[in-house]
Parts: sequence; C-alpha cells; structure tokens
Amino acid sequence: MGKQPRSLRRWLSQRLAIQTFIALSLVCIAVYYATNLNLARRQDALMQQKVEVVRHVVEENGADGDSARMQHKLEDFFYGRPEFTLVLEVNGKPVVFGNPLDNDADRERSISFLLPHPGTPGGSLTARLVLDISEDVRLRRGLAWTLFACALLGSLVVATMGTITVRMALTPLDSLAQQAAKLSPDRIGERLNEAGQAIEILPLVRQFNAVLQRLERAYVQMEGFNADVAHEMRTPLTTLIGETELALRTRPDRDALLDILGSNLEELERLSSIVKDMLFLSQADRGARVRGAWERSIAAIVHEVSQYHEAEALEAGVSIVVQGDAASQIDRPLFQRAVSNLLSNAIRYATPKSVITISLSNEKVGEVVLAVCNEGAPIAPEHLPRLFYRFYRTDSSREFEANHHGLGLAIVAAIARMHGGTTFAQSAGRHTTIGFRIDVPGPEASEM
Repeated sequence: MGKQPRSLRRWLSQRLAIQTFIALSLVCIAVYYATNLNLARRQDALMQQKVEVVRHVVEENGADGDSARMQHKLEDFFYGRPEFTLVLEVNGKPVVFGNPLDNDADRERSISFLLPHPGTPGGSLTARLVLDISEDVRLRRGLAWTLFACALLGSLVVATMGTITVRMALTPLDSLAQQAAKLSPDRIGERLNEAGQAIEILPLVRQFNAVLQRLERAYVQMEGFNADVAHEMRTPLTTLIGETELALRTRPDRDALLDILGSNLEELERLSSIVKDMLFLSQADRGARVRGAWERSIAAIVHEVSQYHEAEALEAGVSIVVQGDAASQIDRPLFQRAVSNLLSNAIRYATPKSVITISLSNEKVGEVVLAVCNEGAPIAPEHLPRLFYRFYRTDSSREFEANHHGLGLAIVAAIARMHGGTTFAQSAGRHTTIGFRIDVPGPEASEM
C-alpha cells in the first residue's frame, strides 16, 4: 500500500511551531545567561566593596593592638547585613561575624583575602567573606521557568495563528480544486481562474490551463478527425453496399458482375489504403524513430521519385526540376514516400505549363532541407499551419478525390518526426512551398 497523503496545513503548522519554539528558546537562553552574568558581576562588585570596608575597619581599629574593639566594630558592621558572613582565622580558630554559615556551595559565594594582624607589626590574618546568594538563585530559577513558559506559550500562540494563516493561505488551492472538479468533457473549454491568484500559485494555474488548452485542441482535432474518417469510409462503404444490393436484386450476367466486383475492389483498396495510412500514423504518434543508412546523394533518391511521377506530371502539363544535393542518414523507403506525397500534392494543385522545383540543401552535416515549390492558387495564411493535419481541407466544400483521402501531408509530417525533423509551409503570391527539415548526426558523430 502507498503512503497516506500528508496534510500540508498540519506540516506547515508543526514546522512553524517547532521553529518558533527553537527561536524563542534561543532568545530565552540568551536572556537567562545575560541576566546570570549581570548578577555575578553585581555580586563580585558588592563583595569587593565589602572587602575594602572590612580592611579599612581592621586597619583603623586594630592599629593599636586592641583586637576587642576591632571585633566589636566588625560585629556592628555585619549586624543588619544577613547576606554577608566574615570568617577570621585568629590563633588558629575561626571567628565568625554575621550569620552562621550553611556550607551550601550552590547558595554561597566567597572570597579570601589577608588582613593586618592587630598588635603584630607585619603579621596578617586570613579572612574569608561569604555572600549568601539564595535570593539570586531563586531569581534565576524563577526567571528560567518564566522564560520557558513564555517560549512554550509563545510557540502555542504562533502555532495557532500559523494554523489559521496557513489555512487562509491555502484557501485558493481549495478553490482551484473545486474548479478542477467541475471540469468535464462537455465543459472542456473552461479554464481555472487566474485572477487574484498568488504569485507562487499563478505559474501552476497557468501551466494547468495550458495543459487544458492542449487537451482541448487535441480533443477538437480528434473529433474532427473522427468525423473525417467516418466521412472518408462512408463513401466507399455506401458504394459497396449499393452495388452489392443492386447485384442481388438484378441478377446481372457474368460481365456485369465482373464490373461490379472490379468497382468493389477499387473501393476496398481505398479503404485498405486509409487503414494502412492510419496504422502508420498511429505508429509515428507513439514516438517511433528510424535509424536508416547514410545516403551521400539525396538528389539521386529525389530523381528516382520524380521519374515515378513523370506520367502524372505529363498529364497535368507540368515539369519537374531538382536543384541542389545533400547527404544524411535516412530511411530510404520512408524518405521516398514523403517526397512522393509532396510531389503528388504539388502536381495536383500546380498551374498547367508551370515548373515544380524540388530544392535540396544542408547547412551542416546530417541536415537536409527539402522544399517542393509549385505555382498555383495561393493558400490563406490561416490554413498554412494546419496543412499537415489529418484529413484537413483548405476548402471545406471540396470533396477529396478517390485516390487522395487527405493523409498525404500528415504522413510527410510523421516521417519528418520519425527522422527527428519538422515540416514547414509557405505561400507567397502564386508560389507555394511545402517541405520538411531533418537533422541527424553525421557518420563520424554516430560512430563515436
């Protein structure tokens, strides 16, 4: 089983909440450590100040050796200052001034220093000043919990607001989904609404509409193609059915029956030709490619095709001229078929006593540009891009001839695609040029 689709709203909301919590936590940690550093500096400054006061009291009152008066002054100084405790080492015994020590290292800070010994010139006393930092510890603990609560609460608030914001931001996607759900084959001309869309969503909407446009074009083309196929097959099928019914009713003699069978065979061959061409176009539409062989003279192949159409050209009163030459890697039978279709089309619509020119050129190795130019009725510009459509008529009122069912130029385009090429059509004045361009690697490139 495949993975369950995840919720983009939930994913964005969770990501936003996590990122917010991390960011707020970093800010809170920075605030906590900055506060802790300031408290430590204040404690150091306060202790250093008291050390100077103690040193001054000892020097002033112990200069004459009166240790009792010095101790009395120290007791007076530390009275009312419960956060401080002074410990003096006198004759190897500790003398404590202020509150007794709790011996809790986490709640105390101390500093040791030397004091002059009363009555002993050059002597010294070891002193240790202890500061009770319980209040600061409680302050830091309270600050830590407050900052943590703020970070957590802030993350929850941002997550809630983020969820609402994400839901509002994704509302256009819901609207687009509803619009897409309404699309159907009978409403294929509709498009997604591009007005008011966000910049980030607009490219997706435009690409989706472009896909719909291509589908509509293909759908319309397919409908027209189906109608044309039905029309092309209806005529020979109607002829076959009518002649067969006539033969069954009239009981013709042998010669008449042979004529009917001959006519039916022509119609069947026409149907067979249409089916073969359709199968070929279907194969080309599936992306079939040809390899072929390297031909050093494309002009020789074109001359062979033109000789095949000499009788047709003579009957139409036109002449054929081949100009230029080229070399490329082609599938010879398919290439001949493409040239034959172009030449047959040019002969059919050429003005009598005119010249049909088949020009060959290649600007680089492996490229072949083949153009067939004839003189005749001009083609309107709007028809030129559609000449290579299947069963396309420049004049919708004109029926196709029995031997030409409107797939010739479509087959030319298919053969060009199978060689990795493209087709082109131009009409200027009374001269119409139709051809194709193929570009395949030269023999040196293909051997690498």
